[in-house]
Amino acid sequence: MSSPATAPPAPNNLKRIVAASLIGTTIEWYDFFLYGSAAALVFNKLFFPDSDPLVGTLLSFLTYAVGFAARPLGALVFGHYGDRLGRKKLLVLSLLMMGGATFAIGLLPTHATIGTAAPVLLTVLRLVQGFALGGEWGGAVLLVSEHGDARRRGFWASWPQTGAPAGQLLATGVLALLTAVLSDAAFNSWGWRIPFLLSGVLVMVGLWIRLSVDESPVFKQALAQAETRASKAEPAPLVSVLRHHWRDVLIAMGARMAENISYYVITAFILVYATTAADVSKQTALNTVLIASAVHFAVIPAWGALSDRVGRRPVYLLGAAGVGLWTFPFFMLIDTGHFGGLLLAVTVGLVLHGAMYAPQAAFFSEMFATRMRYSGASIGAQFASVAAGAPAPLIATALLDEYDSSTPISLYVIASVVLTLIAVGVAKETRNRDLTEVAVSAEDGQPGGTEQTASPAPRARTL
Repeated sequence: MSSPATAPPAPNNLKRIVAASLIGTTIEWYDFFLYGSAAALVFNKLFFPDSDPLVGTLLSFLTYAVGFAARPLGALVFGHYGDRLGRKKLLVLSLLMMGGATFAIGLLPTHATIGTAAPVLLTVLRLVQGFALGGEWGGAVLLVSEHGDARRRGFWASWPQTGAPAGQLLATGVLALLTAVLSDAAFNSWGWRIPFLLSGVLVMVGLWIRLSVDESPVFKQALAQAETRASKAEPAPLVSVLRHHWRDVLIAMGARMAENISYYVITAFILVYATTAADVSKQTALNTVLIASAVHFAVIPAWGALSDRVGRRPVYLLGAAGVGLWTFPFFMLIDTGHFGGLLLAVTVGLVLHGAMYAPQAAFFSEMFATRMRYSGASIGAQFASVAAGAPAPLIATALLDEYDSSTPISLYVIASVVLTLIAVGVAKETRNRDLTEVAVSAEDGQPGGTEQTASPAPRARTL
């Protein structure tokens, strides 16, 4: 029989939690992806005008990559305080930081107005964006994972993951609309600022919803247990993670390689490749990403639900292998220059990516004990982004510039797939782990507790 701690939450309450996490992650990813799209389309002209077009794009993507460099720091700071103070407080802070930085980019003077100070300020604001996003992801998925019904954790935890395609959809949609109704001169002069300024309105909506939800009951339970051991000092969450979960951190990092690299090649680099190598219009490329992102949004919960039935690892491995096999056809279809070919290439790529991205939230959450879960999941996810997502558009653009061919880019993606297949292949299945049966020893920080499973499946190791 379930204890009160393990009983599924009321449906209405759970839906409110999911909505708060989804809206918050959508806004944060909107802000983050908006920068990536603008970097590919307009920032090279506005902030690096003295460079030739492709070099300007490389420099623009370099400032884009800087945001990823700040994400591990955000993971460390937000993870530490999220494991000490709670998930909700840190999620509110991350939303305010991200929205404020994005709004400020919309007010930023360009190189023509203040010279080299413009790209410097742009880089600083991008660092703030990265720092905030580094703390957002872990808190959002944990809030749902720790509230949700254990038997459907993969499904419910996948909804915050849909914030990425929803944010991509929103960012690309706004840019596509503006490029359709504005001339190139108007868009480059002032139109590009509108999507960044809209972030201020979106943040107010997200903040109102996020403040209305309750703290994770699993975290409250673990905090109460920790307070009964107040006479013994608890090690910092980071120390506990590195001492007891270093293998899980490495697995999470490896799992993210193919997922992260393929996503930014498919959604960000395509705007460069399609408009230069394949001679496709900017509007066509944006429309392709827009439609494919809608499909991506729809399939993520389905993949999450499948992971509840067959396990996290099989679904993740299917997605990684599929992305590797699709890489060469992906570029062949784009090279046709036809809208149908582009749409098929990007849509299939994102559907396969969703098979990795959907179970990731539950998979990573189930790896770590409660009082180090925010730190562990965030560190594993965000440190990988520095080596994966950050340089992906930069490396792909440099390879295109050097070899004038998509073959090296395909091999680059396939190499990341091999790393992910190895990492997930050696991981243990986590589907039946019970997040609520947690008792961390005050003496050594080791996870402990009664063995229970979340379903009638065979007994599994608890966290």
